[in-house]
Amino acid sequence: MPVINGTMIMPSVLTFIGIPGLETIQCWIGIPFCAMYIIALVGNSLLLIIIKSEPSLHKPMYIFLAMLGATDIGISTSIVPKMLGIFWFHLPEIYFDACLFQMWLIHTFQGIESGVLLAMALDRYIAICFPLRHATIFTQQLVTHIGIGVTLRPAILVIPCQLLIKCRLKFYRTKLISHTYCEHMALVKLATEDVYINKLYGLLGAFTVGGLDFILITLSYIQIFITVFHLPQKEARLKAFNTCIPHMCIFFQFYLLAFFSFFTHRFGSYIPSYIHIILSNLYLLVPPLLNPFVYGVKTKYIRDKVVKMCCSKIQV
Repeated sequence: MPVINGTMIMPSVLTFIGIPGLETIQCWIGIPFCAMYIIALVGNSLLLIIIKSEPSLHKPMYIFLAMLGATDIGISTSIVPKMLGIFWFHLPEIYFDACLFQMWLIHTFQGIESGVLLAMALDRYIAICFPLRHATIFTQQLVTHIGIGVTLRPAILVIPCQLLIKCRLKFYRTKLISHTYCEHMALVKLATEDVYINKLYGLLGAFTVGGLDFILITLSYIQIFITVFHLPQKEARLKAFNTCIPHMCIFFQFYLLAFFSFFTHRFGSYIPSYIHIILSNLYLLVPPLLNPFVYGVKTKYIRDKVVKMCCSKIQV
């Protein structure tokens, strides 16, 4: 590729470093990541099969849960195979256009997951605060529109990130990406040109999706807890808390690591890169791992269905 004054014109192939500083033990780090991926894949696939096969689960909450499971499979599959290729098979290279496509997949699935968490929070808000109106508000048509909306919103918003990179950034100081996957800022930082517009749009996109969703989810749960505290029966309060606490755990875990990764790329130069990259991977892999257990095991209908399926197989 042509090199001019120490910089190179847009490289056709990029190379992942993996986890800087931990290259010698990456093969061992890949083992828990692979285990997390397999468990997440099996757990979410089982969740989808159960929800699809059981007509009684074709309700808004379970439809959103199925969307979450499909999103978790997508986001973990977008990063883990290539990551293991880097760690285990010494395959660190990726075509530039393939890197942009992986970036689009990852950020789109991130946005979808955020949108689904918001939809689930709103579903719980209506179910607890306005129980008599839940069925009339969350109709099949509304659920379909929400599903289309939470999918198209990030899918469309991420495209300009790719176009800004492809059209604006022509010169790069290196083709080495200090990461295990193609992330927007990790790729932008390779350029030698002014990346202010790229960073600005990245901030705008992050707020439009993650920031706005975080605010709305927080407000929903504040209102839910206010309503729960005013319930007269202790059993009703405990049931409402038991329903919402798992949602809150996933919500805080997802956004805490998301904000850490986002702000570290922009303002956390003092944080060791290996810590940032490991946490960035955990941010994308832990929710797919936990969601089937948190939502599936805590949901009586799904738990009973799993037990029934296991018992029938044992009898056979």
